[in-house]
Amino acid sequence: MPGQKKPWGGRFSEPTDSRVEEFTSSLHFDRRLYPYDIEGSIAHCRMLAAQGIVSSEEAEAIIAGLQDILKDMEAGTFPFSSDLEDIHMAIESSLIGRIGQVGGKLHTARSRNDQISLDMRLYLRDEVNTVLDLVAGLQAVLVRVAGREIDTILPGYTHLQKAQPVLLAHYLLAYWEMLDRDAGRLRECRERINVMPLGSAALAGTGFPIDRKLVAELLDFPKVSKNSMDAVSDRDFVAEFIFDASLLMMHMSRFCEDLILWSGEEFGFVALSDAFTTGSSIMPQKKNPDVAELIRGKTGRVYGDLTAILTVMKGLPMTYDRDLQEDKEPLFDAVDTVTASLAVLADMTETLTFNRAAMLKAAAGGFSTATDVADYLVMKGIPFREAHGIVGRLVGYCIEKQKDMSALTIEEIRLFWKDADGDIYACMDVAGSIGARNIIGGTAREAVLKRIGEIESAGID
Repeated sequence: MPGQKKPWGGRFSEPTDSRVEEFTSSLHFDRRLYPYDIEGSIAHCRMLAAQGIVSSEEAEAIIAGLQDILKDMEAGTFPFSSDLEDIHMAIESSLIGRIGQVGGKLHTARSRNDQISLDMRLYLRDEVNTVLDLVAGLQAVLVRVAGREIDTILPGYTHLQKAQPVLLAHYLLAYWEMLDRDAGRLRECRERINVMPLGSAALAGTGFPIDRKLVAELLDFPKVSKNSMDAVSDRDFVAEFIFDASLLMMHMSRFCEDLILWSGEEFGFVALSDAFTTGSSIMPQKKNPDVAELIRGKTGRVYGDLTAILTVMKGLPMTYDRDLQEDKEPLFDAVDTVTASLAVLADMTETLTFNRAAMLKAAAGGFSTATDVADYLVMKGIPFREAHGIVGRLVGYCIEKQKDMSALTIEEIRLFWKDADGDIYACMDVAGSIGARNIIGGTAREAVLKRIGEIESAGID
């Protein structure tokens, strides 16, 4: 009968239209799941044999055939056929072709619905571990550069206006903290990924006497799914990972935005290595921060992946629907994008060269120690709101006279606060401003060094 060539073709009386085969095929992108599909199939086969559902001889033949297929795929010699729908059918068809009809027994007590859920969980579990390693690598670079730049002073900004002076090391460790939250979210996501769904079959479970706990043990899953309908239709773990990846990309994008601004002549705070920049095809003087710009741009790409998976899932009736085939490309894209971005950003950050003199000069300008002067007045017994007004008027006077506060005479300062004396100048010093903030989470050198020590002693350096 036509249609019998398909594993599901028994009830069909005419062949699949060639356009439908092309339209529905996922093999061109889901083939990357092959090691996980084979790993899961071997574990499933061992369980079938342990339960007496297939004989030990049949299991040995099936497992040997799967291992041969794995070798061919790893060697790049496996003959993928375009008329097969997905990686599962490609492997099963090849298995039957190699060892005969006994290969068809492998699919006993399972469905492609629970099979793909298993493959995705195995794949993503590995990729989360990779991402966590890359996050730790970028964190280590940030800590090393922070230690190297412990005495470099930087103007801190709010609203992109100079606000208060800070240590560059303190700024870098701010991104360490963001990445630490990212790592925490990924570890929590990994726990929810690490649930074994095989045995749920199409949606209702199976009538065969399978041992799901044995499969979970063989595949190193600490938990087994509790509801077969949920197990085959759940892609929360995919959406959660892409959300976590989106936040991680956002943090990298913010850092890159600063590097892009700082590398321009208007700031001149940092020089990017030639190895991580490109030139212009028409302007010979250009040195463009393309790597940083691409990370910033690719952040939007991962946001798009998140929107895609959420949109696919939002209206699906229970349980499995073919729409779920669309979960893989957004996931694969998010994984590829975030891993590439983390790796290149770590290498680029390691090679940054900071213009310490330019940073210090900028930090000293813009009345960045005005808050310190207000705090000084508070220490003299003046209510903060009144002190704020005094310093605000003092700044206005400086702007009018085109003078920095530290250049004012004591007589000029007394126009705004009659009790001023010479010790007020000490709080206008940039280094003094930084040193005064020796609290937990503050920018003082001592506080920052203490935080670096805490990170290093925790083994995350």
